[in-house]
This record gives sequence, C-alpha cells and structure tokens, in this order.
Amino acid sequence: MTELPSFDLSGRTALVTGAARGLGRAIALALANAGADVALGLRDADTDGGLAAEIKGMGRRALPLQMDVMDLAQAYGAIDRMVAEWGQIDILVNNVGGGIDGPVEDFPEADFDYVLDLNVKSTFFISQRVGRHMIGRKRGAIVNMGSQAGAVALPGEAIYCLSKAAVAHMTKCFAVEWGTHNVRVNCVAPTFIRTDGTAAALSSPTFKAEVIERIAALHRIGEPREVSGAVVFLASDAASLITGQTLLVDGGWTAR
Repeated sequence: MTELPSFDLSGRTALVTGAARGLGRAIALALANAGADVALGLRDADTDGGLAAEIKGMGRRALPLQMDVMDLAQAYGAIDRMVAEWGQIDILVNNVGGGIDGPVEDFPEADFDYVLDLNVKSTFFISQRVGRHMIGRKRGAIVNMGSQAGAVALPGEAIYCLSKAAVAHMTKCFAVEWGTHNVRVNCVAPTFIRTDGTAAALSSPTFKAEVIERIAALHRIGEPREVSGAVVFLASDAASLITGQTLLVDGGWTAR
C-alpha cells in the first residue's frame, strides 16, 4: 500500500511563544486541532484570553507559561517547566517578533538593539535551549516566524527587514548543524495578515490599497489560518524532508 503523508500531530507537544493573540493564538489553536498538546508562552501567564480553555475544549492539554522572550532567564525557566511537567518538547514555534519604523539615517541605537534582541537574539537562544532537549531525544521540529520583509526591502523598515533576513539565514544554519540529530528547522514568512497587531496600519485606506496592490498574485490581505496552516505542515511528518527553508506565505508579493 502506498504510504501517504501525515499531518497528524497526535501525541506531540508544542511550545508557541507569543501565543496570547494574533498569529500566535491562531498557530496554537491550529496545532491543537492537528492533535498536539500546546504550551503557551505568554508575557502575562494570567492573561491568555481564554486560549487555554479553548484548547482543553478540543481535548488537548494546555500549559500557560510565564515567558517574556526578552527575559532569557524567564524564558529558560518556562522551557524547563514544560519539560518537567510534560517530559518532552516536540515542536517549537518562535512566533514573537516586531519592529520599529524609522528612516535609516535617524534610527536610534536603542531601538536597533531592541528590534534585534526581540527578533534575532530571542529566536537564537530559545531555539538553542529547546534544541539541546531535541538533540537529546533525536527528534524535533522548530518553526521560526520570519516575514516577507526578510526577502524584500520595505521603506522605513530597514531594521525590521534585516532582522527577519537574519532569522531566515539563522534557520539555515541551525538546520545544517542539527539535521544529523533528526531536528528540522524551518521558517514561515508571512505578508501582511489581518490581526489585531496590523489593524491600525490597515485602517488607512491608502496603506491598505497599496498593500493589496503589492500582494501581486492574490490581491487581498492574508488571514491568520493561512499562516497557521503552513506552520502545522512544517511541524508535521508531511514535511519530513524539508529543513532549512523559508516558506513565503505572501500571496505573491515577492514574486513581483
């Protein structure tokens, strides 16, 4: 009988950083829907907007964790607690990220450091901590959250762009080093997605029209499920031969 690809994540555990809202919330729910138990990395573990209850209502375990990724000691403690309580981490989604707009000629050093710490440093060291656990178990899948900004230049967003380009290249480096341990590392790079985080920018008719025009093939704003589906795929055995790749979920923006 022909072996068919499996997207089933039953029996696996996942850690999603920045799980409280937006793409993080959508990813956590999609992983649970695929069968995974999900640990929720939260800046405030007491405020998850009902996410843990929703996951438990799907018949999966949920573990809210106090996990500000800018505080590595706290992040390490959250990772260690997940391992202590659940015994394993099969999937890591480094979802937290963000940027500060500004022209290159005026960009402050403090803001530069903040964006690099948020997008690059946290992804590196959280992956390192979880990766040691995965290497010991000889299995695991890491999905980093990049951006189309890592593949194209967006005016006024140079620091964000270079940070997401670093995440994409970091993904390759980790994948090459950890492949022999059966640990896969990939990146999902979305375009503008309709979330609470992008609502303010997309409320401008002029900006929204420009974004829709630049999404060259589909000419519409993306939805969170269209990103979370890509994450589930890369975390699953259906992607067992895929590592070191950045999957652009951009509606054709970078094909232009």
